[in-house]
Amino acid sequence: MSTPPTDGPTDGPSDGTAAMEALYPFLYADSSDLSAVLEQVRASTTAKAEEILQLRRVICERDGARLAECARRAAGRFLAGGQLFAFGNGGSATDAQQLATLFLDPGGGVPALPAFGLANDTAVVTALCNDIGVDVVFSRQLAAFGGRDDIAVGLSTSGNSPNLLRAFDEASRRGMLTIGLAGYDGGKMAELDSIDYLFVAPTTSIHRIQEAQTTIYQVFWELAIAALVSDADPDPDPEEVSHVSRHTG
Repeated sequence: MSTPPTDGPTDGPSDGTAAMEALYPFLYADSSDLSAVLEQVRASTTAKAEEILQLRRVICERDGARLAECARRAAGRFLAGGQLFAFGNGGSATDAQQLATLFLDPGGGVPALPAFGLANDTAVVTALCNDIGVDVVFSRQLAAFGGRDDIAVGLSTSGNSPNLLRAFDEASRRGMLTIGLAGYDGGKMAELDSIDYLFVAPTTSIHRIQEAQTTIYQVFWELAIAALVSDADPDPDPEEVSHVSRHTG
Protein backbone atom coordinates (compact mmCIF):
# COMPACT_ATOMS: atom_id res chain seq x y z
CA MET A 1 0.00 0.00 0.00
CA SER A 2 1.42 3.37 -0.99
CA THR A 3 2.24 6.08 1.53
CA PRO A 4 -0.70 8.49 1.83
CA PRO A 5 -0.15 12.23 1.45
CA THR A 6 -1.52 14.82 3.81
CA ASP A 7 -5.01 15.91 2.76
CA GLY A 8 -5.29 18.56 0.10
CA PRO A 9 -4.31 19.09 -3.54
CA THR A 10 -0.66 18.42 -4.31
CA ASP A 11 -0.64 17.79 -8.04
CA GLY A 12 -0.17 20.32 -10.81
CA PRO A 13 -2.28 20.52 -13.99
CA SER A 14 -0.21 17.94 -15.90
CA ASP A 15 -0.44 15.47 -13.01
CA GLY A 16 -4.19 16.03 -12.84
CA THR A 17 -4.61 15.27 -16.53
CA ALA A 18 -2.51 12.13 -16.24
CA ALA A 19 -4.57 10.99 -13.25
CA MET A 20 -7.82 11.51 -15.15
CA GLU A 21 -6.46 9.61 -18.16
CA ALA A 22 -5.44 6.74 -15.87
CA LEU A 23 -8.94 6.60 -14.39
CA TYR A 24 -10.86 7.04 -17.64
CA PRO A 25 -8.58 5.96 -20.52
CA PHE A 26 -11.51 5.55 -22.91
CA LEU A 27 -12.17 9.31 -22.77
CA TYR A 28 -8.67 9.99 -24.11
CA ALA A 29 -8.55 7.26 -26.75
CA ASP A 30 -8.19 8.07 -30.45
CA SER A 31 -11.07 5.77 -31.32
CA SER A 32 -14.41 7.39 -32.19
CA ASP A 33 -16.48 4.19 -31.84
CA LEU A 34 -19.36 5.43 -29.67
CA SER A 35 -20.72 1.98 -28.84
CA ALA A 36 -17.27 0.86 -27.67
CA VAL A 37 -16.86 3.96 -25.51
CA LEU A 38 -20.29 3.47 -23.95
CA GLU A 39 -19.45 -0.15 -23.16
CA GLN A 40 -16.21 0.94 -21.49
CA VAL A 41 -18.12 3.55 -19.47
CA ARG A 42 -20.58 0.87 -18.35
CA ALA A 43 -17.78 -1.53 -17.39
CA SER A 44 -15.91 1.21 -15.52
CA THR A 45 -19.02 2.23 -13.58
CA THR A 46 -19.81 -1.38 -12.68
CA ALA A 47 -16.24 -2.00 -11.49
CA LYS A 48 -16.24 1.13 -9.29
CA ALA A 49 -19.61 0.19 -7.78
CA GLU A 50 -18.28 -3.28 -6.95
CA GLU A 51 -15.17 -1.76 -5.38
CA ILE A 52 -17.14 0.36 -2.93
CA LEU A 53 -19.57 -2.47 -2.15
CA GLN A 54 -16.69 -4.79 -1.30
CA LEU A 55 -15.00 -2.09 0.79
CA ARG A 56 -18.21 -1.51 2.75
CA ARG A 57 -18.48 -5.25 3.42
CA VAL A 58 -14.92 -5.35 4.74
CA ILE A 59 -15.53 -2.39 7.04
CA CYS A 60 -18.85 -3.82 8.27
CA GLU A 61 -17.33 -7.19 9.13
CA ARG A 62 -14.29 -5.68 10.82
CA ASP A 63 -15.78 -2.61 12.53
CA GLY A 64 -19.53 -3.11 12.74
CA ALA A 65 -19.59 -3.97 16.46
CA ARG A 66 -17.18 -1.14 17.32
CA LEU A 67 -19.26 1.34 15.32
CA ALA A 68 -22.41 0.32 17.22
CA GLU A 69 -20.58 0.69 20.54
CA CYS A 70 -19.21 4.08 19.48
CA ALA A 71 -22.69 5.28 18.52
CA ARG A 72 -24.13 4.19 21.88
CA ARG A 73 -21.40 6.10 23.71
CA ALA A 74 -22.07 9.16 21.57
CA ALA A 75 -25.76 8.92 22.41
CA GLY A 76 -24.82 8.87 26.09
CA ARG A 77 -22.84 12.09 25.61
CA PHE A 78 -25.82 13.79 23.98
CA LEU A 79 -28.10 12.63 26.82
CA ALA A 80 -25.63 14.15 29.28
CA GLY A 81 -25.97 17.50 27.51
CA GLY A 82 -22.96 17.17 25.24
CA GLN A 83 -22.49 18.45 21.73
CA LEU A 84 -20.74 17.12 18.64
CA PHE A 85 -17.87 18.86 16.82
CA ALA A 86 -16.96 17.59 13.34
CA PHE A 87 -13.93 18.71 11.35
CA GLY A 88 -11.78 17.98 8.32
CA ASN A 89 -9.98 19.63 5.42
CA GLY A 90 -11.17 20.09 1.85
CA GLY A 91 -13.74 17.47 0.89
CA SER A 92 -13.53 16.10 4.42
CA ALA A 93 -14.71 19.50 5.71
CA THR A 94 -17.80 19.10 3.54
CA ASP A 95 -18.37 15.62 4.97
CA ALA A 96 -17.94 17.00 8.50
CA GLN A 97 -20.54 19.66 7.76
CA GLN A 98 -22.92 16.99 6.45
CA LEU A 99 -22.48 14.91 9.61
CA ALA A 100 -23.25 17.94 11.77
CA THR A 101 -26.32 18.67 9.65
CA LEU A 102 -27.63 15.13 10.15
CA PHE A 103 -27.69 15.65 13.91
CA LEU A 104 -29.08 19.17 13.62
CA ASP A 105 -32.02 17.88 11.57
CA PRO A 106 -32.48 14.18 12.38
CA GLY A 107 -36.13 14.04 11.32
CA GLY A 108 -38.63 11.39 12.40
CA GLY A 109 -39.87 13.47 15.32
CA VAL A 110 -36.42 13.50 16.93
CA PRO A 111 -35.44 16.97 18.21
CA ALA A 112 -32.38 18.76 16.87
CA LEU A 113 -29.10 17.91 18.58
CA PRO A 114 -26.21 20.35 19.10
CA ALA A 115 -23.62 19.72 16.38
CA PHE A 116 -21.09 21.99 14.71
CA GLY A 117 -18.82 21.83 11.69
CA LEU A 118 -15.58 23.53 12.74
CA ALA A 119 -14.74 24.60 9.18
CA ASN A 120 -18.05 26.41 8.73
CA ASP A 121 -17.31 29.79 10.33
CA THR A 122 -15.03 31.50 7.82
CA ALA A 123 -14.30 34.39 10.19
CA VAL A 124 -12.98 32.04 12.89
CA VAL A 125 -11.13 29.80 10.43
CA THR A 126 -9.40 32.64 8.57
CA ALA A 127 -8.53 34.48 11.79
CA LEU A 128 -6.82 31.39 13.23
CA CYS A 129 -5.04 30.61 9.97
CA ASN A 130 -3.84 34.21 9.57
CA ASP A 131 -2.94 35.00 13.18
CA ILE A 132 -1.51 31.67 14.34
CA GLY A 133 -1.45 28.98 11.65
CA VAL A 134 -3.57 26.35 9.98
CA ASP A 135 -2.29 23.64 12.35
CA VAL A 136 -4.40 25.03 15.21
CA VAL A 137 -7.58 25.80 13.27
CA PHE A 138 -9.51 22.95 14.94
CA SER A 139 -7.67 22.48 18.23
CA ARG A 140 -8.15 26.12 19.28
CA GLN A 141 -11.89 25.88 18.64
CA LEU A 142 -12.14 22.69 20.69
CA ALA A 143 -10.17 24.34 23.48
CA ALA A 144 -12.61 27.25 23.45
CA PHE A 145 -15.90 25.39 23.08
CA GLY A 146 -15.35 21.74 24.02
CA GLY A 147 -16.03 19.98 27.31
CA ARG A 148 -15.84 16.50 28.79
CA ASP A 149 -19.40 15.54 27.75
CA ASP A 150 -18.74 16.42 24.10
CA ILE A 151 -17.87 14.41 20.98
CA ALA A 152 -15.10 15.18 18.47
CA VAL A 153 -15.26 13.59 15.02
CA GLY A 154 -12.37 14.16 12.61
CA LEU A 155 -12.31 13.02 8.98
CA SER A 156 -9.19 12.62 6.85
CA THR A 157 -8.53 10.60 3.71
CA SER A 158 -4.81 10.30 4.48
CA GLY A 159 -4.91 10.17 8.27
CA ASN A 160 -1.92 12.51 8.31
CA SER A 161 -3.36 16.03 8.57
CA PRO A 162 -1.42 17.89 11.31
CA ASN A 163 -4.40 20.03 12.30
CA LEU A 164 -6.50 16.91 12.92
CA LEU A 165 -3.76 15.28 14.98
CA ARG A 166 -3.54 18.37 17.20
CA ALA A 167 -7.33 18.54 17.45
CA PHE A 168 -7.60 14.95 18.66
CA ASP A 169 -4.92 15.53 21.29
CA GLU A 170 -6.76 18.63 22.51
CA ALA A 171 -10.13 16.86 22.56
CA SER A 172 -8.68 13.92 24.49
CA ARG A 173 -7.14 16.24 27.09
CA ARG A 174 -10.60 17.67 27.67
CA GLY A 175 -12.20 14.27 28.12
CA MET A 176 -14.17 14.33 24.89
CA LEU A 177 -15.23 11.16 23.07
CA THR A 178 -12.91 11.13 20.05
CA ILE A 179 -13.78 9.47 16.74
CA GLY A 180 -11.56 9.38 13.67
CA LEU A 181 -12.24 8.38 10.06
CA ALA A 182 -9.24 7.76 7.81
CA GLY A 183 -8.13 5.93 4.68
CA TYR A 184 -5.08 3.95 3.55
CA ASP A 185 -3.79 2.25 6.74
CA GLY A 186 -4.93 5.04 9.04
CA GLY A 187 -1.77 7.12 8.65
CA LYS A 188 -0.55 9.01 11.70
CA MET A 189 -4.05 8.93 13.16
CA ALA A 190 -3.53 5.20 13.74
CA GLU A 191 -0.54 6.03 15.95
CA LEU A 192 -2.48 8.34 18.30
CA ASP A 193 -3.58 7.28 21.77
CA SER A 194 -5.97 10.25 21.79
CA ILE A 195 -8.51 8.66 19.39
CA ASP A 196 -11.05 6.43 21.13
CA TYR A 197 -12.49 4.96 17.92
CA LEU A 198 -10.68 4.97 14.58
CA PHE A 199 -12.47 3.64 11.49
CA VAL A 200 -10.20 3.05 8.50
CA ALA A 201 -11.25 2.54 4.88
CA PRO A 202 -8.38 0.27 3.74
CA THR A 203 -7.82 1.47 0.18
CA THR A 204 -5.50 3.87 -1.65
CA SER A 205 -8.34 5.29 -3.77
CA ILE A 206 -9.40 8.72 -2.50
CA HIS A 207 -12.77 8.25 -4.20
CA ARG A 208 -13.48 4.95 -2.47
CA ILE A 209 -12.21 6.30 0.89
CA GLN A 210 -14.62 9.22 0.80
CA GLU A 211 -17.52 7.02 -0.30
CA ALA A 212 -16.79 4.56 2.51
CA GLN A 213 -16.48 7.35 5.07
CA THR A 214 -19.87 8.70 4.00
CA THR A 215 -21.34 5.28 4.76
CA ILE A 216 -19.55 5.07 8.11
CA TYR A 217 -20.77 8.42 9.42
CA GLN A 218 -24.27 7.86 8.04
CA VAL A 219 -24.56 4.55 9.91
CA PHE A 220 -22.97 6.12 13.01
CA TRP A 221 -25.65 8.83 12.94
CA GLU A 222 -28.49 6.34 12.46
CA LEU A 223 -27.27 4.12 15.30
CA ALA A 224 -26.79 7.09 17.62
CA ILE A 225 -30.30 8.39 16.91
CA ALA A 226 -31.76 4.93 17.43
CA ALA A 227 -29.97 4.69 20.80
CA LEU A 228 -31.21 8.12 21.82
CA VAL A 229 -34.81 7.29 20.93
CA SER A 230 -34.57 3.97 22.78
CA ASP A 231 -33.12 5.57 25.92
CA ALA A 232 -35.59 8.46 25.89
CA ASP A 233 -38.66 6.23 25.45
CA PRO A 234 -38.73 2.60 26.61
CA ASP A 235 -41.56 1.89 24.13
CA PRO A 236 -40.88 4.19 21.15
CA ASP A 237 -43.22 4.50 18.19
CA PRO A 238 -41.89 2.20 15.43
CA GLU A 239 -42.64 4.87 12.84
CA GLU A 240 -40.49 7.32 14.76
CA VAL A 241 -37.37 5.19 14.44
CA SER A 242 -38.00 3.59 11.05
CA HIS A 243 -35.67 6.06 9.34
CA VAL A 244 -32.72 4.84 11.43
CA SER A 245 -33.16 1.13 10.82
CA ARG A 246 -32.24 0.81 7.15
CA HIS A 247 -28.56 -0.03 7.72
CA THR A 248 -28.81 -1.76 11.08
CA GLY A 249 -31.07 -4.75 10.49
